[in-house]
Amino acid sequence: MTAQPSDRTANPAWTAAQPQLSVLIPFLRDDPCDLIAALGRQRLAAPDTVEVALFDDGSQDPALTQAVTEAATACPLPCLLVSSPVNFGRAKGRNQLVQSARADWFLFLDGDMLPDSPDFLQTYLDLIEQDAPAVVFGGFSMLQAPPVRAHALHRRMAQASDCAPVVQRRLEPEKHVFTSNLLVRRDVFETERFDEGFAGWGWEDVEWAMRVTRRHAIVHINNTATHLGLEPAAAIARKYEQSAANFARVVDSHRDIVSRYPSYRVARALKRLPLRAAWRPLLKCLALTEAAPLSARALAMRLYRAALYAETV
Repeated sequence: MTAQPSDRTANPAWTAAQPQLSVLIPFLRDDPCDLIAALGRQRLAAPDTVEVALFDDGSQDPALTQAVTEAATACPLPCLLVSSPVNFGRAKGRNQLVQSARADWFLFLDGDMLPDSPDFLQTYLDLIEQDAPAVVFGGFSMLQAPPVRAHALHRRMAQASDCAPVVQRRLEPEKHVFTSNLLVRRDVFETERFDEGFAGWGWEDVEWAMRVTRRHAIVHINNTATHLGLEPAAAIARKYEQSAANFARVVDSHRDIVSRYPSYRVARALKRLPLRAAWRPLLKCLALTEAAPLSARALAMRLYRAALYAETV
């Protein structure tokens, strides 16, 4: 099912634009208005070289739709909002969003991101002009994420993994790819789209990168965006529980790559331990206990994820 034409709203700059870069923002109930405004404030040598396309993946929230429509209309960049009456999911939703893009390079950003530099977009445009790269990941940060007590565990874990410095990311290029600050050349994406067999949360972006890296170089640069969507520990646990089947799908297709990852090796080790059904909930309990030391909670959450994955490897 595709979004109907009546669900498309474009600002006045959209029609005549001939962009080099399409910024693609899927969202589901998250409010991307701050991101739209931040993109509109970017320093660009030629503003008409960038367009912004948003895809509301089934939020069904009239107030949010109105707010995003107003933000898109006010944006100085060409801007389009497509609202779907149904939820496609993370992989299929991004594949759907690409249909609205007109440029030869796509920049995937999540609605809960913010660029860390006023030259964020121009950095990508310069790279496109100089190197015409196939795939580029700019990196994550927590620079603009406000400290919230309930999000302390998520922040700790993200800083240790998602926010890896560029030197570390380059050692395993496919592992450190997320669809939240990802530049992709059109011809690459037309050959390798996101696997719509993934359901729920997790691994569809890394699996895509595993396929792509077999034929194209994945470039890592320091052009970060802040992830604002930090969540309480219970929400992280739920996402890990959703991701186990997706992890199994990655293992089935790319065991040669994923077998190098600590998450796989620890899952294999835990698989050999008896009574997982008895001690696995204890790991979750520790991870959710806010009075416990943060380092212990982070370790418990990582082991909980590995124990979930142990059922699939």
